[in-house]
Amino acid sequence: MTQQGVRWTADQVLALAPDVASRKAGSRLGAAGPWSGTGSSDEGMVWGLCKGSGSKPYRTVVDVADAAGPAYTCSCPSRKFPCKHALGLLLLWSGGEAAVPAGQAAPDWAEEWITARRGRTGEKREAGARGSTAASADPEAARRRAERRAERITAGATELEQRLADLLRSGLATAEQAGYGPWEETAARMVDAQAPGLAARVRELGAIPASGPGWPVRLLEECALLHLLDRGWLHRDRLPDPLAATVRTRVGLPASPDGPPLRDDWLVLAQYDTGDAKLTTRRVWLHGAASGRTVLLLSYGAAGRAPELALPVGLAVDAEVSAYPGSGQRRASLGERFAPPAPTGVRPPGVTTAEAAARYGAALRDDPWLDSVPVTLGGVVPTPDGTSWQLADTDGDTALPLTPAAVSRPGLWRLVALSGGHPVTVFGECGHRGFTPLTAWPADHGEAVRLC
Repeated sequence: MTQQGVRWTADQVLALAPDVASRKAGSRLGAAGPWSGTGSSDEGMVWGLCKGSGSKPYRTVVDVADAAGPAYTCSCPSRKFPCKHALGLLLLWSGGEAAVPAGQAAPDWAEEWITARRGRTGEKREAGARGSTAASADPEAARRRAERRAERITAGATELEQRLADLLRSGLATAEQAGYGPWEETAARMVDAQAPGLAARVRELGAIPASGPGWPVRLLEECALLHLLDRGWLHRDRLPDPLAATVRTRVGLPASPDGPPLRDDWLVLAQYDTGDAKLTTRRVWLHGAASGRTVLLLSYGAAGRAPELALPVGLAVDAEVSAYPGSGQRRASLGERFAPPAPTGVRPPGVTTAEAAARYGAALRDDPWLDSVPVTLGGVVPTPDGTSWQLADTDGDTALPLTPAAVSRPGLWRLVALSGGHPVTVFGECGHRGFTPLTAWPADHGEAVRLC
């Protein structure tokens, strides 16, 4: 089972769901009715048989004790991981030993899968180490490839500068008249130049003229930031090394973690997915209990499929992380994990809303293209603000408005219910659009509540 035999909470289980539909379907299977032959072992296996539409029940097994993260298998045809049966089984398991007894001997079909999986995991680690050695065997070829790509990006950035100059010369009103087509064409040119970061920002520019009142101001602001990024790339040799690394990242060049591994008990603050037609991006925020650092893990999956990395919100992971290069960058790579996720009493220290806004302002000095920074607000109360909402300090007269996206989410009402007019601790992202709450804790330091 998990460390010290403590089972996860239902909210921590549902944090693993790949999408909203799976969360709802898994919740319906979190009752004992369709299940039989359930059990869990001291080695961290949970298994059960779930009655489905066929004559044979689905065989479901979850490995919750692997330091690399929970793993799942099910005989159902679903391509989602975890599937609704795995989520339902874990919800049943979270309810206690009455539904899923502990200390049981696993059936043969469950034991065979766990043995084979743990064997394959060891082989993959060895193969990955060999692959890393082979990839670095020809540094000269890698240098030539990097130079060729840099030349293409420079050509793309130069062309983009001309496009922005033409727009300002002809007037911003022409952007509304021309529509989205020219922007998409320019974005495609940036893709050809191997600068996906520039392409993404160009596509965002194309959507601004249709975004409602005040769009010329927003378009001018974003054009200025894109111009700044272009100039940063074209003159990157004059920049300090950390800022030059940030420019390379923003343009879209891949980077590898270069910081020394930092081992800590990392509290999983939040996890959420964003996606487009081609890619699903998972963001996981961690807070180090000893180091006090807050880092961001990114994981990717094909469109419609959840990324592999999944960590239950509110639990802590004993692991190493390595930072990526760049000034003001929070991104890190998750390295070796020494134990499965386990409950913790650690909570990130909270700040006031004024301090949160000041942190974002300070972060912009290192990374002018930063949309938001991770912040934990302490002692705030969600209050209505006209047609929107804000988080107000209980000990002061300042507040942070919530972003429009946060106001439209069901998580807002979960936060309001958790607070009940009393102060709560809220972790989220603070930026120029406002504050997006992601996780909250009640005043009595109870369990974390996911808001996203």
